[in-house]
Amino acid sequence: MARPTIVAVDDDPQVLAAVRGDLRAQYAGEYRIVAADSGAAALEAVRELKTRGEEVALFLVDQRMPQMTGTEFLLEARPHFPRAKEVLLTAYADTEAAIQSINEVGLDYYLMKPWDPPEEALYPVLDDLLADWQATYRAPFQGIRVIGPRWSAETHDLTDFLARNQVPYRLVDTEADPEAESLIEAAAVEALPAVLLPDGSTLSRPAIRDIAEKVGLQVEATAPFYDLIIVGAGPAGLAAAVYGASEGMRVAAIERQATGGQAGQSARIENYLGFPTGISGGDLARRATTQAKRLGAEILTAVEVVGINVDDQTKVVKLSDGSELACKAVVIASGMTVRKLEIPGYERFTGAGVYYGASVAEGAAYRDQDVFVVGGANSAGQAAMMFSRFAGTVSLIVRGPDLESTMSRYLIDQIGATENIEVMTSSKIKEVEGAQHVERAVVFDSSSGAEHQRSVSGIFIFIGAVPHTAFLEDVVALNDRGFVLTGPDLLVEGRNRPDWPLDRDPYLQETSVPGIFAAGDVRHGVVRRVASAVGQGSICISMVHKYLESV
Repeated sequence: MARPTIVAVDDDPQVLAAVRGDLRAQYAGEYRIVAADSGAAALEAVRELKTRGEEVALFLVDQRMPQMTGTEFLLEARPHFPRAKEVLLTAYADTEAAIQSINEVGLDYYLMKPWDPPEEALYPVLDDLLADWQATYRAPFQGIRVIGPRWSAETHDLTDFLARNQVPYRLVDTEADPEAESLIEAAAVEALPAVLLPDGSTLSRPAIRDIAEKVGLQVEATAPFYDLIIVGAGPAGLAAAVYGASEGMRVAAIERQATGGQAGQSARIENYLGFPTGISGGDLARRATTQAKRLGAEILTAVEVVGINVDDQTKVVKLSDGSELACKAVVIASGMTVRKLEIPGYERFTGAGVYYGASVAEGAAYRDQDVFVVGGANSAGQAAMMFSRFAGTVSLIVRGPDLESTMSRYLIDQIGATENIEVMTSSKIKEVEGAQHVERAVVFDSSSGAEHQRSVSGIFIFIGAVPHTAFLEDVVALNDRGFVLTGPDLLVEGRNRPDWPLDRDPYLQETSVPGIFAAGDVRHGVVRRVASAVGQGSICISMVHKYLESV
């Protein structure tokens, strides 16, 4: 963590050297000493410190400087670090100016030059001021800061990407945070939302790919050709990456958002084998990602597969950035994608109170507020439990007559025992209302036919997912709902499809194209659970091996 800073400013080189030397001799262990030879240079340093998220504890500034007096400098610097202690260095002739500064701008102290010996004339004064400052000092956040209006879809896209990739960040709400204005000025922000990075650089309205690259995620492949490319890095894709890499294949997994997929957003998975107290989806994804990378797999993030071409035994995977990667085999583990619901107000307020999915970071943002969770499956139940730790009330909106047919028993029991969760069965949202963000929702009870308006700050939707297979429509066989057909599902009247080119039958998880396999929720007719996806991703590698041995 960066040390707090003491800023010394004097236009006289000899005086500045003496100030810097005395400050370093006494305070270098606890504070960083920054010296500037003019008010303008000092202001530039102040803005950089602000942008980097560092803190200034004390300004020690000469009063009589050309272009900008010490008092004028302090007035300019104060908005950036309003809690910093302010001390003027004055000559005898400037005493009246120093006293006036104390009265007019709240100067903390003035010191006469020379201050020799510093043990008597300098350190005692600064020690007292720094002790006062330290008494209320709270270390600043050292990670990424996102500056933008909270109720902005663009701001939400950035924070959601960071949260899902477990990158620590702090949101500086331009509509509510008093620090926002000075940060925007200090960082010379050109457009909102903006991202301030720990190295002091600023990105204005950045693309997700730019953010991914800046935070250290891999966005480009290191080779043009791989043994195996995996499309998607949810539980199935990560399992395939782990097993493929561990068995010596050159593997690249391509993920358009964040590793873990839908499961990565689960606040708590309590029925996954080997974790008796449960594990969050984010932690499970992080561990699996680390494991895959350690074994040699490449994980490309913020890149989307937009098509696959088959050239004899070579598969060419086309990416959203225009590049292409070639491979011997492909595993499709692209999972499900959210289908936007057509409810009046949903589109308008998406990112401003209406969200598809949720992270723990969003839960904390709704502390003591009223939220709706829409859906009756495990993902909705886990989200309701997560929000119950923060929100004032949580209303679980369920279209069906009960939870028993769609949700695990352990979650039903937990929800029933949580006082601030209300389960509203046979219900759906008909309309969402508000000014700049969600404020109210109209809920329809199909069992009674009644409609009632409820106050709500956030609506989190966990229904309406469809297979993410648009990029496969002209590549492999899909069923009428878009799920990938594999193995026995490819049989037509008990026989292989007429276009199946090989003498052997397709392997269990092989698609209609030899060498292209599928695993996880994207497959037709599978059990959609994390454990099932991991199993499919794991055993799929044995089929990939068999295919590679035959070509």
